[in-house]
Amino acid sequence: MVDLFSGAGGFTAGLTRSYRPAGADRSPFRSIAAVEFDEAAAATYAANFGGHVANVDITGWQPPEEAGKADVIVGGPPCQGFSGLGKEDPDDPRNLLWKEYVRVVQQIRPKIFIIENVDRFMRSPQFADLQSALDDDRLGDYLIVPAVLNAADYGVPQARRRAIVIGTRKDVIARHPSRRPLRHPEPTHARTQDLTGRPLWRTVQEDVFDLVPKTVDGLDLPDGRETGEGVPGPYRTTELHIGRTPRPLSLARYAAIPKGGNRKDLRHKTALIEGEVVPLSTVSWDRHNNGSGDVMGRLHADRPSVTIRTEFYKPEKGRYLHPTADRPITHLEAALIQGFPPDFKWHGSKIQIARQIGNAVPVGLGAAIGKAIDEYLSACDRPSV
Repeated sequence: MVDLFSGAGGFTAGLTRSYRPAGADRSPFRSIAAVEFDEAAAATYAANFGGHVANVDITGWQPPEEAGKADVIVGGPPCQGFSGLGKEDPDDPRNLLWKEYVRVVQQIRPKIFIIENVDRFMRSPQFADLQSALDDDRLGDYLIVPAVLNAADYGVPQARRRAIVIGTRKDVIARHPSRRPLRHPEPTHARTQDLTGRPLWRTVQEDVFDLVPKTVDGLDLPDGRETGEGVPGPYRTTELHIGRTPRPLSLARYAAIPKGGNRKDLRHKTALIEGEVVPLSTVSWDRHNNGSGDVMGRLHADRPSVTIRTEFYKPEKGRYLHPTADRPITHLEAALIQGFPPDFKWHGSKIQIARQIGNAVPVGLGAAIGKAIDEYLSACDRPSV
């Protein structure tokens, strides 16, 4: 496999480490090339998967000879230009980076490629352009199957909806017994009990907070670690149970929010801070009865988390308060919600590592996609009866 826009390697971790075929002691996937522009994220990828990751701008990258052997390409081109959190600028230059993904697919011609992105990608001009590429020499020998998947449906303790576009080469389809392209994996978990008998969605309490102390280990990453390139680390996932130094007003707000609550619970409440009575809510929050109720919200212990974003350590950005403790979730807790193993190695500053965690493909979702790919390609290789 080749991982483009690899980040810390959530997709690679899912395919090469988390996924195991029944009865096997290892994954059939092996990463042979990767590209990541961010220096700290590339260092994280290299620490976990090997030095074959290229820390370059993909527009100037040419696949090495080894990459030509890849059966699979995965990757998530930057989505800020059409993310609901941004300005949704159709002219954002980052929107065009998906064309670099297509360029690499053209050069390597893998059996299967996977594009991961925000769910709004399916309604973007870029997706329309991707579909048009199927009618010319860019992707003319592929068929694509798009869908929006929820990571919680695959055993991830996080309700994260992502667009997953699967491309299958036509000659591979012709070798498959069904003569159909690869489809998305069937959900393994369900939100409510149904006739399928699937287990219910995993919760953050059982998968994260039952395993992690309520009190944080400190405010900073361990000292004295730096690679020759000047990037701090490596730090194990278990060393990321670090917090912040909130202002007194923030601490008062955290304490006033009940289980499952949010900013609306701060209305008409005050606190004595440095000898002054201060309102806990804001004029802006009080004016908005509609819109997101997740701001300053506590995670529900008995549910999956909301989507883990790059600033999960700021509860003013979303439902990122601990279910019961008066603090935001830590880097360790966010990494576990994303499915990274305890021994995963991280490079970068606190902010850089948070960005890597929030941008990653959930490891469990990657593993589910890996299972679907492996079973499909294995069926192509079986002799016909």
